[in-house]
Amino acid sequence: MTDYWEYRFSTEGVMWGFEPSDSALLAIDLFRSNGIKSVLIPGMGYGRNAELFIKNGFAVTGIEISESAIKLAKEKGLDCEMYNGSVTEMPFDDSKYDGIFCYALIHVLNFSERKRFLRECFKQLNVNGLMIFVVASTQNQMYGKGRPIGKNRFEISKGLKVFYYNDEAVENEFSSYGIIVDKIVEEPVRFMKGEDPVLLRYIVCKKQTIQTLIR
Repeated sequence: MTDYWEYRFSTEGVMWGFEPSDSALLAIDLFRSNGIKSVLIPGMGYGRNAELFIKNGFAVTGIEISESAIKLAKEKGLDCEMYNGSVTEMPFDDSKYDGIFCYALIHVLNFSERKRFLRECFKQLNVNGLMIFVVASTQNQMYGKGRPIGKNRFEISKGLKVFYYNDEAVENEFSSYGIIVDKIVEEPVRFMKGEDPVLLRYIVCKKQTIQTLIR
């Protein structure tokens, strides 16, 4: 995945524009109402969502696999801690965070990577903290397109493999982490004129007690 994302960011630059996702706007309201102050953003890209959190007073730390994306974020003036590396190599620090916002990332990992990633995110979450994952849904119009490589998983372009979540998959992968919200959201595609919104799953988990997970 390093080569894939490095190539895209180095050749396409700010491919999604600078406007934050609607899901990030939803997260801002939820985090505020729950007293969240520090936020970890795995898969930060060039920071279009991270910038929104920073402007709204959150202490932000990002993780990004592409050096070119981090360079773009710095050129944009993004002022936060940024770690260059894969989320499959977490943790990058010993910090605990009040919130985690992960947008359109976990679904490009395979099953074992997703399992480990969720476990490591949960470990770095403070008690009463919230994790938000915005993921590809089987209701998405792209579902079923590309080369099948497993149940609900497709290679939609060379190097990009996507897993699409249904109810069963959400329950299997997230239930141990305290799901409090699981809903479908429409995400506008503002960087492409005339494009219909994409349907994504918006999953929120709350760490209500200190616990050791074995899954």
